[in-house]
Amino acid sequence: MRIVAALSALMVLASCGDDGLADQLARDQARKAVNPVLAERFPGVPLEPATNCVINNASASEIFQLAKAGATTVSQTDVELIVQIATRKETISCSLEDGISPLLAGVSL
Repeated sequence: MRIVAALSALMVLASCGDDGLADQLARDQARKAVNPVLAERFPGVPLEPATNCVINNASASEIFQLAKAGATTVSQTDVELIVQIATRKETISCSLEDGISPLLAGVSL
């Protein structure tokens, strides 16, 4: 029941716009989904900068989907989305700027 209330509150806040508190809350919740996936799929990658690159290169709807996953359970669809975002050209560029090149192993630009 608490999860339903948290998701409801998140949806209400998300409707307030992409800036400010609602956006930050959604991004923080999304990190809970992204961190374990990156740790499993990209071992040895520094999680905080890699997660920041994924979150910063996700669309608003992707952030919302990942925030829901972070509040409940990460599904295979969520895992695929995280990997898709992590391997985008923009995310890889972010990773290079943050010096986390292990994320790039096996990924071509």
